[in-house]
Amino acid sequence: MIIKNIKAFVNKQSRFSGRVGVFLLLFSQFSFAQDKKDNIGTEVVNVVKPFTPTISDAFKVKEVPVITTDENAKKEIVKYSILPFPVASTFSPSKGNAQGVEKTKQDRLFKNYATLGVGNYGALNAELYITEDLNNNEYVGGMFRHNSSQGGIKGVNLADSFYDTKIDLIYGSNEQQMNWNVKLGYQNQIYNWYGLPSGFGNSLTLPESMALVNGINPQQSYNTITAGGNLAFEEGIVKEANLELTHFTDAFSSSENRFLLTPTFKFDVMDEAIKTKLIVDYLDGSFKKNYLETNTADINYGFTNLGIVPSFVMKRDDWTIDIGAGLLYSMGKENNTNKFYIYPSVTASYKIVGDLMIFYASAIGNLQQNTYNSFVDGNPFVSPTLYIKPTNELYDVHAGLKGKLASTVSYDIKASYIYDENKALFKSNDYNENDTNANYAFGNSFQVIYDDMKIMRLYGEIKADLMKGVTVEADATMSSYTNKTQSEAWNLPELQFNSKVDFAVTDKWFAGINLFYVGERKDQQLNTDIVYVTAPGSITLDGYFDLNANVRFKYSERFTTFLKVNNIMNNGYQKWLNYPVQGFQVMLGGNYKFDF
Repeated sequence: MIIKNIKAFVNKQSRFSGRVGVFLLLFSQFSFAQDKKDNIGTEVVNVVKPFTPTISDAFKVKEVPVITTDENAKKEIVKYSILPFPVASTFSPSKGNAQGVEKTKQDRLFKNYATLGVGNYGALNAELYITEDLNNNEYVGGMFRHNSSQGGIKGVNLADSFYDTKIDLIYGSNEQQMNWNVKLGYQNQIYNWYGLPSGFGNSLTLPESMALVNGINPQQSYNTITAGGNLAFEEGIVKEANLELTHFTDAFSSSENRFLLTPTFKFDVMDEAIKTKLIVDYLDGSFKKNYLETNTADINYGFTNLGIVPSFVMKRDDWTIDIGAGLLYSMGKENNTNKFYIYPSVTASYKIVGDLMIFYASAIGNLQQNTYNSFVDGNPFVSPTLYIKPTNELYDVHAGLKGKLASTVSYDIKASYIYDENKALFKSNDYNENDTNANYAFGNSFQVIYDDMKIMRLYGEIKADLMKGVTVEADATMSSYTNKTQSEAWNLPELQFNSKVDFAVTDKWFAGINLFYVGERKDQQLNTDIVYVTAPGSITLDGYFDLNANVRFKYSERFTTFLKVNNIMNNGYQKWLNYPVQGFQVMLGGNYKFDF
């Protein structure tokens, strides 16, 4: 203790001495500042601080004191009482008025509608759609469509009318755990092979040429009966199953049957969803004659394709990848056509900037089952003498970007590289002017030929809502073809363009404009009666524009009238070789919506 007191005293004296020294130094400076003329000389002052800081020892409390009284833990009981006292108030709050919100009147939705339109060229268009709920789950529906024209194309010597009538019926049920429906349909199509070659009959005398043309009956009719159904489950391994049955015939005793079953299964393996699609595709058909009518028995064809396509989806942050593969085995009526195929089935997408920019890519292959029915849908002027076989779509690899440029503007651009074996192409049949020919053998029909083809394609699309009631859509496709054996990609255009504008003029008036362009195509046709020193080359079909417009007036919530104008530029272009289309077309009609 004595030593500690001495150290404290010394520290105090040191601090006091330091303070006195500082004070004297400031005073001397002040004095010097008052009289610069006085010279007091210089002197060195050494300040000695013997202070040595130390850290005192810490003292730790040895134990927690024990409180022995219970008064510290006892809570005071507090009693509250309210003394009622009336207070007079003159405040009278005013009632607020809710601000009204102007609501847009919603159009009433109807389940059924009927449409009827008539136009020049003897055109008639009629549609009737009906659906009705039988109870809370079951429903029934039907659709009738008819589109026809009496023809009258300028410069055509044969009948050019057509009829297309179709009826579809459906019955189904929407259950809590299952949805199903069954379908039945019938379609009748009547077309005419009216496209005679340019200069047809020039090798004959005028009476002979007129007699030959008058003796041709160009009419062909197609009949299609369809049946099928769809089954979907909310839970379970089986997710859905689709069944299609098709019976297709024509006026020349051709017949074709197709059975297509595609069930889909889904189950989890190691927290990943595995989806598996099975394919059972059976095709059987026959033609009465070949093009030269040299056969003595029917020409039969048929294929059975069995396949499985397993795949699973991986989602990681902004990536979504669907990885799979297709395994198919094709069996033809001829044993040498049996073959096993393996196809890629991979798709991927990546959100670069949310929904504003999405990168996507895929590599997909498939065995395309070609049918007489599908060829007629693509070109109704084919001859009933086709050679049918599937197309081996080895791969279709494409990559692109899609997204939004603004909240009301979307875009989609992609580049593709496609390789097909046995790509089906439409090409004009050769002909002669023999009056014993079949009605489709005068250069007025098409055949299907096959070739291995590589296709490079660039596609772009944009859609926009420019303002209230105005929508714009446009897309363009550029293609480049490389063939293995054929000199041209017959009847395939290198450039296609489509655009559409729909706008609401008022609440009652609406209008729309559609413009499309198809580029040049190549075809080839020979008159076998002529001996050529040099065989003619391919024929170029000019590209064409087609401008269409429509105006609609909404008379009431049920009834709307319309005016349609097609081929406004009155171009007599040829969609197929020797087949000019109808010129300027006008149709006036109405649409009526109703409920039962």
